[in-house]
Amino acid sequence: MIKIVNLGSQAKVYVMASPFLSDKQIEQYNDAGFVLLPSVLTSDEVAEFRRVTDEICAGAAGLTEGDDIYDLEDSHTPDDPKVRRIKNPVLHHKIFKDLMYDPRLLEPLKQLLGSSVRFKTSKLNMKSKGYGAPVEWHQDWAFYPHTNDDVTAIGVLLNDVGPDNGPLNFLPGSHKGPTFNHHHEGVFCGAVDIEKEGIDLSTAVPCIAPAGSVSFHHVRMLHGSDSNRSNMDRALLLYEMAAGDAFPIAGGMTELTDLDDFNSKLLCGEPTLEPRLTNLPVRIPLPRHTDATSIYQSQGKADRGIYKTAKT
Repeated sequence: MIKIVNLGSQAKVYVMASPFLSDKQIEQYNDAGFVLLPSVLTSDEVAEFRRVTDEICAGAAGLTEGDDIYDLEDSHTPDDPKVRRIKNPVLHHKIFKDLMYDPRLLEPLKQLLGSSVRFKTSKLNMKSKGYGAPVEWHQDWAFYPHTNDDVTAIGVLLNDVGPDNGPLNFLPGSHKGPTFNHHHEGVFCGAVDIEKEGIDLSTAVPCIAPAGSVSFHHVRMLHGSDSNRSNMDRALLLYEMAAGDAFPIAGGMTELTDLDDFNSKLLCGEPTLEPRLTNLPVRIPLPRHTDATSIYQSQGKADRGIYKTAKT
């Protein structure tokens, strides 16, 4: 529920009146595979996230190639730094880690995934005005299948998102269908051949909302985003979360090698050694390109995209 606070002569401020999803919102998530909550964060909170993001991005100056923190645009130069992703931002500033425990995110997560929730990883995708790179249509499930699909991604909008600055697009109901082929010439590329698979994108829904809004989308949801062709930046903070009894399947990009580390990522609930198994369509993302360090490089290995990167 959104509460409108009227500040007299000042602009109205929209804030969350309750951290809990309504029955209708839960039904939408289950049926369509996603739900969007407008204006969850305040304008002051968004401004602080942007400040920290700009501070981290400034560290890319002087780099000739990406590293453990930065994924760089193809047009990046040391003198003209262009960051397209901050890798796992929870490791680089406390503000990103603290937000995971905020009831405005954690309570809806518990409604969707159950009382035990595990953090998987995070990323901050940057689509800078006029050139931000696209992400071709894919399913997160193709990268990291688990023993059950109570796995979701939270998207926190750090800028206003309109139709031209690369909004995330969802294909409603696709989370109930097959796991599509994300391989090209026998190697995992992380993108679906939309034409070959005969997928109709006419019902796709763009995630258009003001800064501070939050989306939840199912791990099997087919989604993608165009290049940023506008004069407005678009930064999207993403958290990948899973039910406590969803264990990664061997061969996926999430590895379980250290039980203590695995359990340390529980945001709430108790650890278990009993994975919940469900009968789901799975494709293993192997073999992989050895020189692809992110989805951008992987997708670039296959000429099957429907989006074209904007000119810089």
